[in-house]
Amino acid sequence: NLSSLNQLKRIDLAWPLQALLTPEQRRTLDTLAPTHLTVPTGSHIPVDYQSGEIPVLAVRLQELFGQCDTPRLVNGRVPVLIHLLSPARRPVQVTQDLTSFWATGYQAVKKDLKGRYPKHFWPDDPLQAPPTRGIKK
Repeated sequence: NLSSLNQLKRIDLAWPLQALLTPEQRRTLDTLAPTHLTVPTGSHIPVDYQSGEIPVLAVRLQELFGQCDTPRLVNGRVPVLIHLLSPARRPVQVTQDLTSFWATGYQAVKKDLKGRYPKHFWPDDPLQAPPTRGIKK
């Protein structure tokens, strides 16, 4: 009983379409374009796929400490757009080049976040620091 295009757009077609795939095709799809990525803390963060857009991973900055490379999908061919979040889950930086962010942008972001979130760990060298989800103990 759909009466408008907006109602049609709200229908989630992922499950019905996946039901048409064989188990092998579903495994291949999950490998090439996973619904979640595991970050250094072990958290499974959802990947946001929008039609015609770059896949987005919105993750707290501290959960990526120690990770130098940008996550990639489709056998390494598609870099993920990372929305780096504050401890309050507010966007602080967007990057497709995590290596460059750690080298050039992190110190400025760290200075700002360290003032706003003093109970959290903000290392001088994020590539050598352990990833964390919480506050420093």
